[in-house]
Amino acid sequence: MTAPVPKVSIGLPVYNGENYLRFALDSILQQDYGDFELIISDNASTDTSPAICREYAAKDSRIRYYRNDANIGASRNFNSLVSLARGEYFKWAAHDDVHLPGFLRRCVEVIEQAPATVVLVAPKAEMVDEHGRKMDIFVESLDTRRPHPHQRVGDVLHRVFWATAQFGVFRTEALKKTRLIQPFFAADHVLLVETALLGEIWELPEILFQRRVHPGMSTTVNKNWRELQAWFDPSKKGVKSLVPPTVRLGLEFDRAIRRAHLSLGERCLCRLTVFRVWFPRECRRLARICRNGIAFKTRLKKLFNVMPKESL
Repeated sequence: MTAPVPKVSIGLPVYNGENYLRFALDSILQQDYGDFELIISDNASTDTSPAICREYAAKDSRIRYYRNDANIGASRNFNSLVSLARGEYFKWAAHDDVHLPGFLRRCVEVIEQAPATVVLVAPKAEMVDEHGRKMDIFVESLDTRRPHPHQRVGDVLHRVFWATAQFGVFRTEALKKTRLIQPFFAADHVLLVETALLGEIWELPEILFQRRVHPGMSTTVNKNWRELQAWFDPSKKGVKSLVPPTVRLGLEFDRAIRRAHLSLGERCLCRLTVFRVWFPRECRRLARICRNGIAFKTRLKKLFNVMPKESL
């Protein structure tokens, strides 16, 4: 007898996530909407994550557990979950985040009643620390219901920082038209741009998602963009790219626009939007980094100038 196809597929990639994995799994399995499958892809973890996953899979038939023989990188691990999905809707779930009660029910209710032009529904989010305590960190709001792709792209480029909407509920058919999570810095921003090119992104007014900030997160463990590149794709470890991450990101935005089925006029407006919205924002960000770096070096120089020579 063939098992019924679930309405929602939830893809959870994990690598050495034993510290927070149980919290993530419990927050999904305790949702008051149950028509889902939970697909776990273990990226060759070396801690107790495999044992935790098998324990939960043995208790709940909605869980399908897969384990890679070797670490294939974060990008391929994320994307493999989409290919395994059977549901009409799909969402990613990080091993260290928490879905608050009502997340799935509310997202499914809204996307079911929304017009077909809506391709992603996500709730508001908040940041929590390693102990689950709420942090005073601003999380952007992303709701773009405007009719033209360049307008929606502008909203994404102007607002997105943490990219928490990536963990909302997608129409699976639409998500598969994107390049998913590619192996480069800020690939989630490019994914949301590609999503906006396809249709509208709606945000629920309730806070139903907690993004966890902790010492073991990828942006903390990987000290620079080269290490982060190897985290996305292990085959790139030790490879020096001649293209800086900011330039690469701009090129990927343009590639997303080229891939989209747009009229010539709309494609030009999208490119103009990247130039008018993202480029100035990125220049300001790089300027802040430069100023902070100069200020740090100045403070360091003063410190060494006042320190006794014997302490150096």
